[in-house]
Amino acid sequence: MKRNIVIAAVTAAALIGGGTATALAITADDEGPARQADTRASDDDAHDDDTDDRGGAPARASVTGVTAPEAIASALRHTAGTVVSAELDDEDDDGGRTVWEVDVLTPDSTWRGVTVDAGTGKVVDAHTENDEDEGTAAARSALKGASVTAADAAKAVAGKAGRVTSVDLDEDGRSPGWEVESHGSDGHDWLVDLRTAKVTPDHDDD
Repeated sequence: MKRNIVIAAVTAAALIGGGTATALAITADDEGPARQADTRASDDDAHDDDTDDRGGAPARASVTGVTAPEAIASALRHTAGTVVSAELDDEDDDGGRTVWEVDVLTPDSTWRGVTVDAGTGKVVDAHTENDEDEGTAAARSALKGASVTAADAAKAVAGKAGRVTSVDLDEDGRSPGWEVESHGSDGHDWLVDLRTAKVTPDHDDD
């Protein structure tokens, strides 16, 4: 009798609640206690934190379509000269888009900052950088006799260690060269020789 009453109560609750009710498992023995098991919808939020952080590398390098050599080529088509640095920047003040910031030293020793959209490869800004004047002599001296450009250095590292996120002339080190940062399975800081394009780990930044 008790069993029939419990089943009837469950049926009534299902009708009133629109078909959703708590399922009750009743023992065969009317004298024994009833076991209650809640049926709940799965919580999708439990999976939201299951993110793939392998490598811990910034996502910016994997979403941009324009490589460092391509950004450098675009900047040089706009402004003639020698590229001294190129860096991927996802915190650009102009709309928050991801861009390449490229520094060009022109033949008349003027420093020009050229901004290249990392998605389209188009130049979106160019301006003179007056605060870089004191580095002109050092850059000229380091690049004298060099045969490896910033684009060459980026290509050399990309072939060895994955996507390049920055390349910068190091004129202050014991041996001037290109400092290159990469993102990939072998992400690292690298030094590229200005004359031989030899790639070695940059242990100074470890």
